[in-house]
This record gives sequence, C-alpha cells and structure tokens, in this order.
Amino acid sequence: MTPRELRTEVGAGKFAAVYYFFGTEDYRIVEAEKYVASQFLPDRQLTTNYRKIDARKTKCPDLLAEMSTYPMLGERQVLAVSDIQSYQPRELDRVFSMLEPTDPNRLIVLRTPSARLPKKTSAFFKKVSRQATVVEFNKLDPNDSERIIRARLVKGSLDIDDQALGMLVELVAGDLGALEAECAKLITYKEAGEVITEDDIREVASGHEVFSVFDLADQIANGRNRRALAQVRKLLAEGSTADAILYFVEQHFLFLYLTKNRKPLPPARRWLARKLRNQANRFTNERLESNLQICAETTASLRRGGLKPEAALEALVVGLLEQAK
Repeated sequence: MTPRELRTEVGAGKFAAVYYFFGTEDYRIVEAEKYVASQFLPDRQLTTNYRKIDARKTKCPDLLAEMSTYPMLGERQVLAVSDIQSYQPRELDRVFSMLEPTDPNRLIVLRTPSARLPKKTSAFFKKVSRQATVVEFNKLDPNDSERIIRARLVKGSLDIDDQALGMLVELVAGDLGALEAECAKLITYKEAGEVITEDDIREVASGHEVFSVFDLADQIANGRNRRALAQVRKLLAEGSTADAILYFVEQHFLFLYLTKNRKPLPPARRWLARKLRNQANRFTNERLESNLQICAETTASLRRGGLKPEAALEALVVGLLEQAK
C-alpha cells in the first residue's frame, strides 16, 4: 500500500487490523501513525486509548501483557510499537500470535525508523509482510514537493514564483517535516495575496538565523566549524532527524563531486550549479571521494546500530570539517 492509498482508505473509514510503517522518511511515518490513530479513535478516547511502546525499551513479555488487555465496553484502542525490529524472531512469532483473532475495536501500528531500515529480502521483512499491511514512506520526489508546497501556500493565501519554488524544493530535500516548517514560516513572514520570491526564501531560511539542512552542508563545505556544529545541535533540538540531515549532507557532497567532474546535475538541482562550482573548487577529487566515503560509513554505522544517530551525525560533521581544511 502506498501512503496515498493509506490516506484514502483511512479517510473513508477503512482500516487494516495491523499496519507496518517503514522507509527513509521518519517524519512521514510518525505523521501517518498519528493520522491513523486520530481517524480510528473518537476524540474522547485519543488521549487514553492511544498507547505508544518503544520495543527497544520494552521486553517482549511486557508488550504481550499490554496486547492481552482488550478494549472494554465497545471502546477502541490503538497500540503503536516503534522499533519492532528489535525483537528476536521467536519473540516476533509470539507477538503475531496475539494478533489472532483480530478485534475490530483494536488497531496495531508497527514501525521501524529509517536508521534501522530492513532489507525487503530479509526474514524479518517477509515475516512482518505476512502479518501486516505494509506501507513504505520515502522522501518526497520534486513533483510531490512542489504540489504540497503550492497547496500549503494557497491555504495561506500566498503564491510563489517558479524560481523560488525550485529553491524551496531543493532546500527541503524531500523531507516533509522541513517542508511543513518552511511553509509555515513563509506564511507568517508574508502578507496574504503576496508572491514569494527567491529573496524571501533566502531571507526566511538564512537571514533570520533559521538553521536549515542546506545551510549546514554549505557551512561544512566552507569549513566553518563553530557554525556547522551549532547548526547540527539546533536542527536536532528542533526535531530534525539525524538520518534526514545525513541524507542531505551526503547528497550535497555527491553534487559537489559531479560538479567538480563536469557531470550533469539532476534537473531539480541545476539552479545550484554556480554555488556548487565555487565550493567544489575548494576540494580535490580525492578529498570529495573521502567525504563521500565518510558519509557512507556513517550510514552503515547507523544501520548496524553502532552509534546513536545524534552522536554519529556529530562525528560525521567533525570528520567532514577536517577534510575541508
């Protein structure tokens, strides 16, 4: 099932007994879980019957005990279990055995964060796919980003010119959370009926000390140690995930490498060509290749669970800053 199909079915009041959410976009996963819960539960039950459990911190027997408690007196219940991949195969079998027979008054949402993204060929994924309705949430493509940005701004009685739209699409890099935040700032910044320009994007995203992932990559590329590390900490404090930041930084250095070697950029990124060319001149090919290797190793470390995402990201930034000297 696609995210769009999920929204359509849930909006029509059609629910699966068990969902499994995974993908590269944590914000969309969390928002989808909240949407499903809000549609399934009456308002008066949302605060009491929407239970969230972290499988990393909850032993399997404790989860089973929670699942054995059924809703009373016709009330509904949503049980959301994050990091479900933390359980061993036998534990998963015990969890899934508790889901039968299904109860129309109870809905289960299982999810895995992007840092622990399972392979679709893995035994875990196949086991979950047999038991749950699987929905994959990935980064928005440029067309979807444009569509959502325009829709959000229209609600705020604003228009946006094509150049500013292209810049904003690149800035948010497919991250729905960043998109929502940037649109909210623009709606506050501009008056109803006005048109958003490139200057507005630059002013709101950078001039007012708004810390964006794009600016972070820019500071790393220019070797500005203090500001880069400060931006990392502020981005994390404001709710950006380490995985999303890592993704954009890795993309940025890939584009620097392509620019350095006179390779074409993706169409949606071509407006960055001049800026990237100036940055690329500060690096040798060997150094850019080393940066990409550092990014790849950090991603691999996150997937193995060797470091917490925040610690891995800060180590990555320090390593990249060293390369920029």
